[in-house]
Amino acid sequence: MTPVVLAVTGLAKEARIAAGPGILPLAGGGLRTGLERRLAAVDPSALRAVVSFGIAGALEPGLRLGDVVLATAIVDGNRRYPASPEFRKLWAERLGGEAIAVAECAIAGVDEPVLAPDAKAALRARSGAGAVDMESHLAADFAARHGLPFGAVRVVSDRADRVLPPAAGIAMRPDGSVDVLGVMRSVARDPGQIPALAATARDAAVAFRALRRVRGLLGDLLGLEL
Repeated sequence: MTPVVLAVTGLAKEARIAAGPGILPLAGGGLRTGLERRLAAVDPSALRAVVSFGIAGALEPGLRLGDVVLATAIVDGNRRYPASPEFRKLWAERLGGEAIAVAECAIAGVDEPVLAPDAKAALRARSGAGAVDMESHLAADFAARHGLPFGAVRVVSDRADRVLPPAAGIAMRPDGSVDVLGVMRSVARDPGQIPALAATARDAAVAFRALRRVRGLLGDLLGLEL
C-alpha cells in the first residue's frame, strides 16, 4: 500500500501490534526526548496521517479496563490539539456492533507517568481529559507542525481508581522494550509493591488483548480511508 500512516506508540509491543502494510510504527520508549528525536528523523513528506496508538490510563471514573478511547483532542498543558472527527467516525463504524465499549473524549499528554488516583483526578480537573498517555501530545504536535491529519485510538489499561506501583513508572527502556532489570531493582527496594505490580500486569494483559482485537477490526491502514 502506498499511503503511509505514522503510528506513534510508547512500547515496542504496541508498535508491533500497530504494524501492517502502509503503516510506519514508531515506539517512543517513554522519554519525551527520545520520542522527539525519533519523530525528527521521520520524513513528513512521506506521510499521509499520524495516529497515536496503544494503551492509556483512565482519568474518567466511568472508563473501564479494555474500553477504547477515541480522542476528540489532545491536551498538553495550555495547548490543545484537535483530532480528526473523520478518523473518529471511521473508527467508530469499524468498532460499532462488536461488543466493544467506545468513548470519545480528550486525552491528556504527559511526560511523566501518573500513578496515583488523586494525581489522575487532579489532571482530569485541570485538563478536562478522560484519559492520559505519554505519546499523544508529541504525535499531535508533530502532525500539526507538518499539516498532517491526526487521530488517537487508545485502550484503557488502568482505571482511574487504580494505584500503579513505582515500578510501573520505570518499566520502559528507550527502545520501547520492558526494562525487566529496572523493575526488579525497584521491587528489591520496595517489595511491598509486588501485589500492586501483579495486578497492574494482569490489567495490562487484558488491555493488550483488547488492543489486538481493535487492531484486527480496524484492518488495513488502521481503518483510515485516506
